[in-house]
Amino acid sequence: QVQLVESGGGLVQPGGSLRLSCAASGSDLSIYTMAWYRQAPGKQRELVASITSAGSTNVADSVKGRFTISRDNAKSTVYLQMNNLKPEDTAVYLCNAKRLVWGGQDDYWGQGTPVTVSS
Repeated sequence: QVQLVESGGGLVQPGGSLRLSCAASGSDLSIYTMAWYRQAPGKQRELVASITSAGSTNVADSVKGRFTISRDNAKSTVYLQMNNLKPEDTAVYLCNAKRLVWGGQDDYWGQGTPVTVSS
C-alpha cells in the first residue's frame, strides 16, 4: 500500500512558475515508476511526465522544455517543476506510483492538486 499526497498547486499568472510535490508513505518509493498526470474539465486525463526507478525521465511534448520531473528517494518525494506556465496548463495534477508485480501491477494515485493559470 502506497499513500500519495500532492501539494504546491495554486493560482499563478501566465509565464509564472510552480513546483508541485508528491510525498509518499507506506512503501519504499524507490522501486516505483512515478508520474504526474493532469486532467482539465471536459478532457481526458493525460500523462505529463514520468520518471523510472532508475531515474530515466519522459516529458509530454506539450510541456517539453518547460516542465521537469525529479525524485528524491531519501525523502520519498517526487517533484514537478513547472516554468513558463500557460493557461492551457490549468488542470488538476495527480501523482501516480506504479510497479509491475506477479499477476498484474500495483497502481496508486494521490488526490490531486489544482493548478490555475490565469491573468
